[in-house]
Amino acid sequence: MIPWLSQMLLPLVICYILAFAILAKRPVFDDFLDGARKGMRTCVDLLPTLIGLMTAVGTMRASGLLEALGNLLTVPAALIHFPPQLVSLTLVRLISNSAATGLLLDIFQTDGPDSAIGMAASILMSSTETVFYCISVYFGSIGIRKTRHTLPGALLATAAGIAASIWLTM
Repeated sequence: MIPWLSQMLLPLVICYILAFAILAKRPVFDDFLDGARKGMRTCVDLLPTLIGLMTAVGTMRASGLLEALGNLLTVPAALIHFPPQLVSLTLVRLISNSAATGLLLDIFQTDGPDSAIGMAASILMSSTETVFYCISVYFGSIGIRKTRHTLPGALLATAAGIAASIWLTM
């Protein structure tokens, strides 16, 4: 039943939208074009932010700053029983999911995906968010400049995800 329902869901949603638009006597294609135009405008507005984030992450990795920062934080991480292999992953995860995925694959190659570190890294990736990326993209798309309580709340939630990943696997 579930596979059939999942196959039928998208066509049903499309038919529902079209039927609703026809019953409401809306110009469906014009509404679609207007939405596509607004979506393209949003993409163009977000492009500088995305390029800046990708450049920053690429520069951090290529210059060795990320590795140096990870090495610097290894000693304090050991004091709270945080695995040193996860320090760089945790830092990168705040900014970029694709860069963090690359580090995750490196952890899998050295320690294995079924090891305690591999499982902790997997849980860490699935229970944390790219905080700075999301804030810059979502708030930037609608023009919000002050994050108020968003950043502390997101960092607190990320800390909880990190703690859960260590607690569940170590």
